[in-house]
Amino acid sequence: MTEPLASAVERSAIHKVCWRLVPFIGLMFFINFLDRTAVSFAGPNGMVKDLGLTAAQFGFAAGIFFFGYILLEVPSNLALHRFGARRWLARIMVTWGIVALLFTWVSSSTELYVLRFLLGIAEAGFFPGAILYLSLWVPARHRGKVLALFYVAQPLTIVIGAPFAALLLNADGLMGLAGWRIMFFGVAIPAIVVGIIAWFYLVDRPADAKWLTAQERDWLTTELAKEERTKAGAHNILASKVMLNGRVWILSLIYFGLIYGLYSLAFFLPTIIGGFESQFGTKFDMIQRGLITAVPYLPAAAALLLWSRFAAKRGVKGWHIGLPALVGALSIPVALFMNSPAATIAVITVTACAIFSALPSFWAIPSRFLSGAGAAAGIALINTVGNVAGFAAPFITGAVKDATGSYQLAMLVVGGCMLVSALLCLVVTRSEQIAPAGKPLGARSA
Repeated sequence: MTEPLASAVERSAIHKVCWRLVPFIGLMFFINFLDRTAVSFAGPNGMVKDLGLTAAQFGFAAGIFFFGYILLEVPSNLALHRFGARRWLARIMVTWGIVALLFTWVSSSTELYVLRFLLGIAEAGFFPGAILYLSLWVPARHRGKVLALFYVAQPLTIVIGAPFAALLLNADGLMGLAGWRIMFFGVAIPAIVVGIIAWFYLVDRPADAKWLTAQERDWLTTELAKEERTKAGAHNILASKVMLNGRVWILSLIYFGLIYGLYSLAFFLPTIIGGFESQFGTKFDMIQRGLITAVPYLPAAAALLLWSRFAAKRGVKGWHIGLPALVGALSIPVALFMNSPAATIAVITVTACAIFSALPSFWAIPSRFLSGAGAAAGIALINTVGNVAGFAAPFITGAVKDATGSYQLAMLVVGGCMLVSALLCLVVTRSEQIAPAGKPLGARSA
């Protein structure tokens, strides 16, 4: 095969993967993030009052999701590796959709805690499974681009989801239900429907994809097999050894700080916006609050794509993750010292851009030195440890707010966690523990 032909096959194969799989997996991720953060919209719009929750109780309800999530994260991803992504991702989605639907009829804080815990169990394995699935379809040099296109679904969840949630919240009284209950119902149904579609739509591996030509299937299969052989001969980590690997734990700690910032923003931004009335004397209706909540996330989606493209062209390095983490660490506490709603949202927008710029580049790293069951276990472990912050961030933020009467100290804690992530990225870069794209981490130069 001549080089021009090989290049044409490569371009067409990657193009088809990007258009056939990434939008659908992105849609699944969109619904996933909307369902797990729906409580943040429900809280300040009737749920806290109706269930008699304090800020700490609301934070605990938001965070207990991650107990169940963490409990089954690694087993779920190993099951995906064993049974295939199509079946397992579809099963996860339908299961969490059913649990999410039950929030419509929650009547006490205890029931809320139980359902949030069960939702975490139901969703366990989806995100690392989606990352692993996409990693199995493209060679390393294209992975940053593909993961960035996938990850853009997360900020767009708020851009589209916040106004959508506001419309549902505004339907107060429909079917005799409060608006926040209607909202839970409305965001749960798509998970069940799309999960059923996923069973028939997804394909487990390139060799089985009928929408690729024979040349494209052969090229992808050959390139991916070549990478697997390279990783197997370059200190590849077995699933049984993942828990003892220092590189995996460093990445886990970096991810912890990023997720601490992400979920502090996701769960408490609607509440902070709701507090503008008492803080600045402004008043916004339900739709306006939804639109204001969405404001930081549209620039964040653009920043994510631009920064990921910039990083991919140069080969992802630690500073591509550390620099945005540093910007987020410095900006997030500043937001609460602004003297107007516009200035507050402007600073929060900078924070959102920073957090979302770091995340796709981060996830381009683990698959450089993990493969097979080791990749399933390693990616799941990183996500598990990182998502401890999913519990810690809302619970600690709510508890500190209850204790101090404001969010200022809580946001300083958020900034501190992100600062640790930034410093770890810079340390890792300095010690060359994150290898350039295409070179397995830990491999020696010839």
